[in-house]
Amino acid sequence: MSNLEWVYGIHAVENALTQQPERVKDVRFQEGRDDKKTQRLMQLCKKNGVRFQVVPRKVLDQLFAKSKERVVHQGVVAQATMTKAKDEAELHKHVEALEETPLIIILDGITDPHNLGACLRSADAAGAHAVVMPKDKSAPLNATVSKVACGAAESMPVFAVTNLARTMKKLQDQGVWIFGTAGEATDMLYDHDLTIPTAIVMGAEGDGMRRLTREQCDYLVKLPMAGVVSSLNVSVATGVCLYEAVRQRTNKA
Repeated sequence: MSNLEWVYGIHAVENALTQQPERVKDVRFQEGRDDKKTQRLMQLCKKNGVRFQVVPRKVLDQLFAKSKERVVHQGVVAQATMTKAKDEAELHKHVEALEETPLIIILDGITDPHNLGACLRSADAAGAHAVVMPKDKSAPLNATVSKVACGAAESMPVFAVTNLARTMKKLQDQGVWIFGTAGEATDMLYDHDLTIPTAIVMGAEGDGMRRLTREQCDYLVKLPMAGVVSSLNVSVATGVCLYEAVRQRTNKA
């Protein structure tokens, strides 16, 4: 089965052409667009030997006519092979080879591609070393994830595993401590030392962590909620948790 998809949006296409130009097979620009951003993308195409063409806007619109969501292509689309997640064996080799103290995000069933993309973006910005998710019941790495992630889908090591609880046990055997986020937890995230080898588990939208995932955690922690809402969006919570780890590690350094 072909792994080609239409990546859309200026930043997503630019990141593909800059980071992994070999993935890009074809770029199409909207007729009448001649701004600096478009010119820069055309120069990147020429530099990397990627073919491109200028077409009427309706041609670009038609590419996404059957999409279930509203697509804002910003006048540029690229046909590219999507980045594939690595497997469990590659994850453990990756962790073993790290020279820094591991900081890992585990996403237990994030099904919204916008949330997955935003989580990848936060993980990349915070300097996390890996994002782990189950193969089933997770959003795939697709064009929407790529656009929202703003390049992080290509730069962040992503691992899709068959058995999440088993993978967590193996990470613990490698010296990684696992903190699961749960609204009913009694401990605050801020009360724990995140300068140790750390993996933070974020539960699925609405349902939270699955039972086996929860049982495999070393600690259950929560974020303080002072208002009327009971929880944060998973991508926002991921950013908060990651940057608490960054804060602690920076202070320790």
